[in-house]
Amino acid sequence: MKINKLTASFGKLENESLSFHQGLNVIYAPNESGKSTWCAFIRAMLYGVDSSERARAGYLPDKLRYAPWSGAPMEGSMEVTADRCEITLTRSTRAKNAPMREFSACYTGTNTPVEGMNGSNAGEMLTGVSRDVFRRSAFIGQGAVAVTGSPELEKRISAIVSTGEEHSSYSEADERLRAWQRKRRFNRRGMLPELEARMDDTQRRLSDMSGSVEDIRLMEEKLEQTRQSCAELEKAVTESRKKQRRDALERLHAGRSELKRRSEEHDAALTELSIRREALRAADFGSRSVDELTRETAEDISRLEALKKEEKKRGPLLPAILCFVLAVLLAAVYTSTQRLPFIILAALFGAGAVVLLLHYAKIRRAALEAQGQRRQILRKYQASAPEEIGAVLEEHRARWQAVEAAAQAELASREAYEKARESQTALEEGALAALDFSGGSSEAARLSRELSSRRAEAERISSQISSARGRLSALGDPLVLSSSLSCVREEHSQLLGEYEAITLAIDALKEADAEMQSRFSPELGRLAAEYMSAVTGGRYEDVLINRDFSARTRTKDEAVAREAEYLSAGTLDLMYLAVRLAVCELALPEGEPCPLIIDDALVNLDEPRLAQAMELLRRIAKKRQVILFTCRKQ
Repeated sequence: MKINKLTASFGKLENESLSFHQGLNVIYAPNESGKSTWCAFIRAMLYGVDSSERARAGYLPDKLRYAPWSGAPMEGSMEVTADRCEITLTRSTRAKNAPMREFSACYTGTNTPVEGMNGSNAGEMLTGVSRDVFRRSAFIGQGAVAVTGSPELEKRISAIVSTGEEHSSYSEADERLRAWQRKRRFNRRGMLPELEARMDDTQRRLSDMSGSVEDIRLMEEKLEQTRQSCAELEKAVTESRKKQRRDALERLHAGRSELKRRSEEHDAALTELSIRREALRAADFGSRSVDELTRETAEDISRLEALKKEEKKRGPLLPAILCFVLAVLLAAVYTSTQRLPFIILAALFGAGAVVLLLHYAKIRRAALEAQGQRRQILRKYQASAPEEIGAVLEEHRARWQAVEAAAQAELASREAYEKARESQTALEEGALAALDFSGGSSEAARLSRELSSRRAEAERISSQISSARGRLSALGDPLVLSSSLSCVREEHSQLLGEYEAITLAIDALKEADAEMQSRFSPELGRLAAEYMSAVTGGRYEDVLINRDFSARTRTKDEAVAREAEYLSAGTLDLMYLAVRLAVCELALPEGEPCPLIIDDALVNLDEPRLAQAMELLRRIAKKRQVILFTCRKQ
């Protein structure tokens, strides 16, 4: 097969085209220009897009990774030459969840479909291998030069180097045999462990039957003893409960009598306190405190003394009268003599008389006010003299002290009542505890618990007897169990023989595979060594390949092959490129070979080895079309 032209609406490609020719095709383009997208498009056109893949961490399926950036449907065409016929493959998208599901294959330039070719088998018809083998051989993706094994690739290569039969694989046969082996025994699971468990169970049941009758007899004797003990304890519990109830009722009655007496005493104290307080409130000074009233009476007595002094003050009435008389006499002398000094003196004495009269009036008014205030203070205490105020104070003090004494008595009676009530509450709680015959520390409670324990023990023994009788009944006839055990042992022996035979088959298959490997690995290694020598200028001359397609290589001067971890990135790429080319040589069908697609697999090579690798690809391109996408100019 040869690819002639591609036209794609795929990923970043928007209806772009790319043409190829026979031999080596080198497509140079910088990074992010769509080289890997063209490679994925070739694979999609041959084998379709798997719509069942789902996105997961670190991985996007092709249906999402290569959805056209423009939003257009994923579609494209591929023009190929196969069996000397020009064929155009077309894939398009009708439903969004089934990209490139619509397929057609027609002879180029016509509407004539290619017989028998459809979207599922187009790749295998054109390349001669399945998608899995194509991806592990002729399709070298970016960063995926290394070959990974698979049953299909193993079948393909084994068939070529042995019988030509592609329907058998060591991995599949080994897995099938091991599945049969696991079915019979896998750790503690499988048919053999199940039969062994059945044998152990049957043997145990037979052993149990021998001791069950004696166990039942012993348990029945113990049950009878326990029931007799229960009967004796029931009598003791009844008597203890009667005594405990009687004692509790007597204590409750005594407590209630004491509580009633304390309540009556408190009521009497409350009544007395109420009477004393009412008498205090009805007095002249009501509920005022003694200290406050004492301070107030002391202040009022001092005030009365001061007012009394104020009341006794007398004004200058006589001097005023004398001044007035002199003024009149001097005025009369002036009238008779008409001398100015006499009138002046008369005016002065007249003014002095007026001033003295005003002063006298002021003093007299203050004395009258003091007299009124004094009377008001005495009226406040209902007294006629200051000496009577002390008696009023003492009378109030006596009433106040009577109220305090009544309050103290009420407080004492209330405290006594509260204590009696608390005592009654404690008695009631004690009575409830005494009447709780299941808990507590009383004799009745202790006997009740012991009785409950004996009854529980009797029930447990009875249950054990019933269970033992049930097991004995379920065990059945010893002859039947013995016969069943013999059958199970026979079946176990047969399965054990099968298990051993399968184990021998696995060992034989492993030996056969080792013999196959002796033909498979050397053939593949020989071809890989030739290619490795060609791309390294003869420096590396040997390549050793394992079943899983991991490889080792060595130089001419080395006695031991080096693992892949000890090789440089460029040498590692060359080794696996050589393995890939060898796999292509062996796994891909002869006749019209399918193209070799390489996506940037030579980026780690230096200039000399790049030139040698390109020379090898040119040599291979003489037999099959080689399409190399690279970011390095050759």
